[in-house]
Amino acid sequence: MLSCIAEVRVTPILISDPPLLNLQGVHQPYTPRTIVEVITGSGVVGIGETYGDTDYLNIAQAFGPELIGGELTVNDLPARVAACTERVGAQRIDNTVQAEGLRGSRSMTKIALSVSSAFEVAIWDALGHELGLPVHALLGGKVRDAVEYSAYLFYRWAEHPEPDEPKDTWGAALDPEGVVAQAKRMADDYGFSSFKLKGGVFEPAQEVAAIRALAEAFPGQPLRLDPNGAWSVATSLEVAAQLEGVAEYLEDPTTGTSNMAQVAARTSLPLATNMCVTSVDEIAEAFRTDAVQVVLSDHHYWGGLRATQDLAAVCRAFGVELSMHSNTHLGISLAAMTQVAATIPGLRYACDTHRPWQTEDVITEPHTFSGGKLAVTDTPGLGVELDRDSLAKLHKRWQESEVRTRDDAAAMRRVHPDWTAPAFPRW
Repeated sequence: MLSCIAEVRVTPILISDPPLLNLQGVHQPYTPRTIVEVITGSGVVGIGETYGDTDYLNIAQAFGPELIGGELTVNDLPARVAACTERVGAQRIDNTVQAEGLRGSRSMTKIALSVSSAFEVAIWDALGHELGLPVHALLGGKVRDAVEYSAYLFYRWAEHPEPDEPKDTWGAALDPEGVVAQAKRMADDYGFSSFKLKGGVFEPAQEVAAIRALAEAFPGQPLRLDPNGAWSVATSLEVAAQLEGVAEYLEDPTTGTSNMAQVAARTSLPLATNMCVTSVDEIAEAFRTDAVQVVLSDHHYWGGLRATQDLAAVCRAFGVELSMHSNTHLGISLAAMTQVAATIPGLRYACDTHRPWQTEDVITEPHTFSGGKLAVTDTPGLGVELDRDSLAKLHKRWQESEVRTRDDAAAMRRVHPDWTAPAFPRW
């Protein structure tokens, strides 16, 4: 018989983040994350991770105690967190693009599911430890022994503006040459053979030039461009025409299902999304109109690992491909992504990951890529262990800082005081 849940811990942290550029602005030196621990009556600890912005953290802190004394089960988590969300009264429900993942409009449901996902992953991890099984076995078993990931390329500054803020050795990447140099280092150091460029930063012609430069440097290897909906339908079609036969897909070239459908109808280049299909109620229109050919799932905002499997099944039924979106995640989320990806048949496209940009972690042995892939562990649970010293250090940083929300536009205004996040479409 499985133990009940005896204790729940919710720990907010701040992790360092490089000056990576996107449509909204630039990443802050530090970004918030939330770490969840579920402790069973037998002393087993399961861990999860999600966004750390105030809206998410408040709900996680309010909901965590409600799990104590309950069964170690994931079946009713989304509904229970949603009820807690309504009671807590999370604010800021609007139609603006959310900086924490640049994933479309904000809603109460998305916030609740993003919180639910952290608890669900922690419970799967605890269940795995209690039963001596890896999470992928609890989800039905793996269909692959390694999961391929794509290098996530960014236009970026060499460093943050203040001298005491985090530094790294990557240098600036503000033109095609800089992007190619970044990709070569990703390939050399981590073995990535698929490359995604975060666009929406410069005029489309410059970003097309960067993709073409990558194609020349890495002939025949998969390339993607993601401007986060920065372009009009007309601009999207112009870019698609230039990249047909060069890119494997365009990700969210324009905003909204209707616009995406107009582009998809007039190009042979597949369109991927993590912005217009981010919840169940957005699936029908997108699939009916053939607006997207690849859905980039994210277990955080879909509500967990089982929901990701459900999404994969729906995609298979409609002939839509599935891959995975990433956010500024740590090793817990990367382990969860790898475990669930291992169970999904026909995963044709390499999954996204922000590694190696996130150099801090809260696990004892950070993941190691080999040939751009992560091996699927068969050890109990997620296959990772919490580093309590690191967790305490990053929590102390959170306590001593005023950063409570990711705000790329505010970070950009430190250098460009007149900056405002562009309206859609930007071009």
